[in-house]
Amino acid sequence: MKWFLILWAAPVGSLIAWYGLSYHDISFGFFMLTRETHDLVFQIYGNVLGIEPETIPPLVARALVVDTFIVLGIVAFRKRREIRAWWAARQMRSTALQSDESLSSAP
Repeated sequence: MKWFLILWAAPVGSLIAWYGLSYHDISFGFFMLTRETHDLVFQIYGNVLGIEPETIPPLVARALVVDTFIVLGIVAFRKRREIRAWWAARQMRSTALQSDESLSSAP
């Protein structure tokens, strides 16, 4: 499971880092982080897909959100026993607190 999360998070993190740095033209001297490269990459993708380059970043963001929910669902499914035990312990604490004498009956 650790490698699954690493192999998912590394490309996602790299994409987000590249997009943020290149969008704001924080290049640190690297050509790949310049705004010109940013615009060129989205122009190429727009031409290949046949859509406007400005529509690609929101589509990628939505895909990353859906992908994140899928990955979190897989993790939750794999850890369902631990989650169920945590939830049961939480409910037990909650009922124990409710069964104590109320402070409103204090003198």
